[in-house]
Amino acid sequence: MATDRGAGAAGGAGAAGGAGPAGERASGAERAAEAGPAGERASVPEIPAPVAELLATLHRGGHSAYAVGGCLRDALLGREPADWDLTTDAPPDRIQSLFPHSLYENRFGTVVVRRALAQYEITTFRRDVSYTDHRHPDRVEFGDSIEEDLARRDFTVNAIAWGGRPGEGSRFIDPQGGREDLGRRLLRAVGDPDRRFHEDALRMVRAARLSAALEFEVETETVAAIGRNAELARHLSGERIAAELIKLLAAPRPSVGLGLMERTGLLAVIVPDLARQRGVPQNKIVGEDLWDHTLRTVDAAPNRTVVRLAALLHDIGKPDALAEGHFHNHETVGAEITRVFLTGLHAPRVLQEQVAHLVRNHMFAYQPSWTDAAVRRFIRKVGPGSIDDLLALRAADNEGSGLSAEVGLLPELGRRVQNELAAHVALGRNQLAVDGNDLRSELGIEPGRELGRILDMLTERVIAEPALNDRAILIELARAELVDASTGAGLSGRTHEAG
Repeated sequence: MATDRGAGAAGGAGAAGGAGPAGERASGAERAAEAGPAGERASVPEIPAPVAELLATLHRGGHSAYAVGGCLRDALLGREPADWDLTTDAPPDRIQSLFPHSLYENRFGTVVVRRALAQYEITTFRRDVSYTDHRHPDRVEFGDSIEEDLARRDFTVNAIAWGGRPGEGSRFIDPQGGREDLGRRLLRAVGDPDRRFHEDALRMVRAARLSAALEFEVETETVAAIGRNAELARHLSGERIAAELIKLLAAPRPSVGLGLMERTGLLAVIVPDLARQRGVPQNKIVGEDLWDHTLRTVDAAPNRTVVRLAALLHDIGKPDALAEGHFHNHETVGAEITRVFLTGLHAPRVLQEQVAHLVRNHMFAYQPSWTDAAVRRFIRKVGPGSIDDLLALRAADNEGSGLSAEVGLLPELGRRVQNELAAHVALGRNQLAVDGNDLRSELGIEPGRELGRILDMLTERVIAEPALNDRAILIELARAELVDASTGAGLSGRTHEAG
């Protein structure tokens, strides 16, 4: 696992590719397929019935077939595989003939087979080819053996297969020593790491993600190769980076992978505004800087995509806002940088706005002297759907600063917010007992700026005094506003309850 220099107190372990046997490249590429590592969970992986049936069908058809990749890795680690992938010597048209109604709509030799509510990918053996754009193979060449197929994969723990040829019993095929690395909890590139990262630069980001998700150490030469090839990440699309980043943020401690990205220079390529945090003074925890604070905050945030992304980006505006030892309006600066960054990743527009909204509003300062009306105005500003996420972000920010999560009376504010929401008080125009049509029919106010102004005035009055949310009362308040507005003494100009 890779950790950052501030992550020790945040729960980090040794540095990526640390000294000693776990950090050295294993010798001898070919290992006996039957030999299992000391840390292996079971000698035979638990293969789900639908997967076993797919393998059996391929075997009966006269083909070699294997479960392979991350699914097998996770099964051996005692984790629930997200999906199961198979590989075979059968070409795509033969796979389709064995599995009627399967789909083959790509050029990579992958056929999708549906069983019940799940789908499984069966891919023909492939061999290494060139990758000019550092993202996709220039062409696809089908291979002749499982060993050849495994040799082109990214990491040794993903280069393990379970299965066999027709008429033979199933066994492990592990020429890269993946099971041994599982036992050592080590992430190591298959073969030459520079070549692997030149083929597909996303593998460097995936190394950071897997080191955090699996809580594995990254082997020394693999870390060094990421540093040498970090600039290749500029070739990656925003969508591919976003997918890996979101998975990384779902890890138990994202700081493990994020720290690796910062130390190798990968972060400076992918999120340069975050990389600039290193060395920015924070004055919160002795010996730690702004980047350390960000890592602590991300780790402390609940495992929800919006909150973890907001935790990662909440102080992204500080380097630009720093002046005379202060970060003036860094939340406003940071919200704009956040939008630009997430737009570049082609993140869904809703996610962009949710995260930027949290970044923009995370510097609120609650006081116990707030009136109930002030709490309602806070809810209206933040939005009922964002309140829990904002309070969670602020609690994580506290912990990232070495403080208790409850600093700032957050639990008290949370209780007051819940009380107001439980009372179903009106917080916006759409919750008023009147709407624009009522004001038009009763008072003759035509659609336009004046109608909007009066609706806003009524909303503010109801937030201050919920009992006013009655149709007859609101019509009279609007009528009085029209009369007073003609004399320059409208209700909207009067003093409302402070908050």
